[in-house]
Amino acid sequence: MAEEQPWDRRAAALATVRTGPDGLPVTLGDYRAVFEAVLPEATLGYYAGGGADEITLGENVAAWRRTTLWPRVLRGIDGVDTTTEVLGRRLAHPFIVAPTAFHGLATPEAEVATARGAHDADALYILSTLAHTGPRDLAAGAPDAHRWFQLYVLRDRGLTRSIVDEAADCGFSAIVVTVDLPPAGRRERELRTGFTLGGDLAVPSIAATGTTGPITMFDLPSLFDPSLTWADIEEVATWTDLPVVVKGVLHPQDALAAAEHGAAAVVVSNHGGRQLDGVPAGAVALAAVADTVQGAVPLLVDGGVRRGTDAIRARALGADAVLVGRPILYGLATAGADGAAGVLGLPRAELENGLALVGCARFDEVDAAVLRHDG
Repeated sequence: MAEEQPWDRRAAALATVRTGPDGLPVTLGDYRAVFEAVLPEATLGYYAGGGADEITLGENVAAWRRTTLWPRVLRGIDGVDTTTEVLGRRLAHPFIVAPTAFHGLATPEAEVATARGAHDADALYILSTLAHTGPRDLAAGAPDAHRWFQLYVLRDRGLTRSIVDEAADCGFSAIVVTVDLPPAGRRERELRTGFTLGGDLAVPSIAATGTTGPITMFDLPSLFDPSLTWADIEEVATWTDLPVVVKGVLHPQDALAAAEHGAAAVVVSNHGGRQLDGVPAGAVALAAVADTVQGAVPLLVDGGVRRGTDAIRARALGADAVLVGRPILYGLATAGADGAAGVLGLPRAELENGLALVGCARFDEVDAAVLRHDG
């Protein structure tokens, strides 16, 4: 008898939550309940865990909640425009699928399901270096998806460049360089649950290094180049005609440095609370970064985005779009591509509602006036 897989448990888990006419959960909390019911403890430890005491993990969500909104009335709004411009392209809405790893642990179609779900939800998808699906296979499996590629710079620069070349050749439209790892944060939940990648690995970028499993996430950063400087960002930009985005910036001076060294955009990010614990939440860092850079470089933000109104808050604080990470994993574990699209549909609907309630007919109109400031 074949070993039971997480997706074999979906139907039973879905029967325990409220679903709509499409058979999908009606709230993000219900998606999370299914996610927690179907995945094994070790996988949950990897996907859901954060650094050390997970203070920043919790603060990422809480900081958006503390950023309160002023509602406005009698503004004559009959319909809203949720579009936003990022790197010269108009997006249907500001929710971008963040680069998270190992989607094959949540659904058998792995990142192809993610890309198809993102496409169905009119969302941009950022494929991770640590994906079970390489750029070429992703492009073949979801040819119509709007996609960027997230890059970890490996110790093997030749291999790193070949990955960038593959992404460019396969229709990816930007390279997102993650700069806040290595080293990996001390993720105690992963230590307790014993998460490892098995002997077959099935992750093209790791396999290409000659590494064999099983390995833990604390072993993995040894493959990445720890000696990176801003000069390396400039070097990556010489490898490709694609715009290079820098992800993993919290300090305002680092955001300025990114602009000075040619970054096309900056993602304000604490790596989902998975690196140094006790650092500012995404919302808090965004406010400081935006105040410092004063438009010198376009800003995106991630960390704790759970509601459509979080995108309104982010826009008011200075970001053009937000990246959504763990909720996509909830959707994948629940129903593959359909689940990913379903999860993305929730904040989009909330954004439409929220824009009308704060008195903005267009997402682009949102500014600091929608925020309530104590004192």
